[in-house]
Amino acid sequence: MKASNVTVRRRLFAALVVGAILFLALVVRLAYVQIWMGPRLSQEAEDNWRRNIPVTAKRGEIIDRNGVKLAYNVSTPTVMAIPAQVKDAEATAARLADALQMDADKVLGMITKRASSVYIKPEGRKISQEKAEEIRAMGLPGIVVTEDNKRHYPFGELAAHVLGFTGIDNQGLTGIESTYDDLLTGINGSISRLTDASGREMPNSTSKYTKPQDGLNLQLTIDSHLQSILERELDQAMVKYQPNHAIAIMMDPNNGEILAMGARPGYEPGNFQAYPVENYNRNLPIWMTYEPGSTFKIITLAAALQENKVNLNESFYDPGAIEVAGARLRCWKRGGHGSETFLQVVENSCNPGFVVMGERLGKEKLFEYIHNFGFGKKTGIDLGGEENGILFKPSRVGPVELATTSFGQGVSVTPIQQITAVSAAINGGKLYKPHVGKAWYHPETGQRLGTMEPELVRQVISEETSRKVRETLESVVANGTGRNAFIDGYRVGGKTGTAQKVVNGRYSASEHIVSFIGFAPADDPKVVVYAAVDNPQGIQFGGLIAAPLVKNIMADALSYMGVEPRKEQLDRKYVYGDTPIVEVPNMVGMTVADIYESLNMNFNLAKSGAGKYVVNQVPKAGSRVERGSTIRIYLSDAEPPQQPEGHSP
Repeated sequence: MKASNVTVRRRLFAALVVGAILFLALVVRLAYVQIWMGPRLSQEAEDNWRRNIPVTAKRGEIIDRNGVKLAYNVSTPTVMAIPAQVKDAEATAARLADALQMDADKVLGMITKRASSVYIKPEGRKISQEKAEEIRAMGLPGIVVTEDNKRHYPFGELAAHVLGFTGIDNQGLTGIESTYDDLLTGINGSISRLTDASGREMPNSTSKYTKPQDGLNLQLTIDSHLQSILERELDQAMVKYQPNHAIAIMMDPNNGEILAMGARPGYEPGNFQAYPVENYNRNLPIWMTYEPGSTFKIITLAAALQENKVNLNESFYDPGAIEVAGARLRCWKRGGHGSETFLQVVENSCNPGFVVMGERLGKEKLFEYIHNFGFGKKTGIDLGGEENGILFKPSRVGPVELATTSFGQGVSVTPIQQITAVSAAINGGKLYKPHVGKAWYHPETGQRLGTMEPELVRQVISEETSRKVRETLESVVANGTGRNAFIDGYRVGGKTGTAQKVVNGRYSASEHIVSFIGFAPADDPKVVVYAAVDNPQGIQFGGLIAAPLVKNIMADALSYMGVEPRKEQLDRKYVYGDTPIVEVPNMVGMTVADIYESLNMNFNLAKSGAGKYVVNQVPKAGSRVERGSTIRIYLSDAEPPQQPEGHSP
């Protein structure tokens, strides 16, 4: 049946309307794609064409308290592959593997990855300039040599356990490098360019450079000169005594700043892989736990003085041992010290006397002070790997445990806990949180962005009690077991420690950890030094080994810090074998015959020149030296002019 004209027209009209609607929809869609979505699609297309070569940001520098650089980055070449541009993958892999001493299959797997760029690692990271030139000269398509950064430690082993080290990607792995990794690490930049589907650079395209943002610079509380003094003495102790380990810490007792910290055996952070793993994965001054021995008696003394449980002038009799709940606890001196005051108990490090102090305090009060001084928990120092130490649980503390704790046996502490607690005992009673970070600086402007302020944890004892502790410990150095730490011209306080090591669950009769903690000046402490030597060979006493070690560190440190010597100090008590300190007389203007006739010679004379009169001398008059030291005199026939009375040339 044939359709009418009206029906045909209706159908044509409907088709026209539908076509118009479809055309309008197409126009709207095109407008949406080109106008609305166009910029985003263009960016996505460009991103697909763009190839990025990363530009590594420099890791922030680490400097000491005086601005000396301890760690910084140096520019070094690194090999990268752009897989889309590699033409003959197997041949390229073979040549690269040969140049970098790598496995060819390993290289092939890297350069054929579905990625815009790939590091050839580890052998291709941070290579020498000579090797970089060799690889550039090969002209391998898709292989580029770009700039990278390598961490450099200019002083080798110095402060290694504080600084730590970084990994292949400049990430902090240990020490300060790890603790403050987020702020030391910068934000990488890049160089990008447009390429076609084959990875070839598109003509007339431009490269895009995104500048990296370098990490912040970190200043430490460490003083590199004091650190070198401390490590010098540790090295000498290792040679002289052949111990398992030796550690030392130097702190400013007035704010918790660590001035120096070290351990031996050591390692070089820039070449840590060449050392035994135990050398670098344990920071002994904060990780090592052991029974402290007599250095812990400072805590018992401070608590007993604060609670008025002891009068230092009170008499005490030491028969050589004391009975506690059926246990016989001996003094280190066979036969005991006999009749003495409690001041002499401290000077002599007399165990029975400290047992009495502990008993007078009682379990609850003694352990309250032990906890308040920071033992049994981490100090919170800004270094990883710190240990807690071990204390008796209150429920397991009986009379014997109370007694042994009072003289430092049966508890386990870390060196950082020891020096932090003793600093509180002698600085006026303030317990500070120890720290090695000091300030942050902008890498380009040098502007200070932040400071790590001293953090007071709590007031443990009073100023008056702290003064008594300082005076008592000064007497220990002048008259007691710490005599070998005596420094002429400086008021030094301190305490020795000799503790048996626990081997296979039992106290060893032959292995000890010997230690000493000292501070100066005793009336106004500027520095406190703790040292411990693990299992030295030969005679094992803290007063014979650790005290001289601390003395040498402290003497050089006080001179470097500008602390002037003074004549007012406790006179040292000399015993058989000690060498007294004497004052050098003025010999200028005298003849050699006059010197031998009129002076009580405590010296050896060495002569330079010829003549009748002494015209100069070294050391100068008024210097203080050990008796028996050599004085060099310079002779001439010309009599020197008369010196004014009391004047020394």
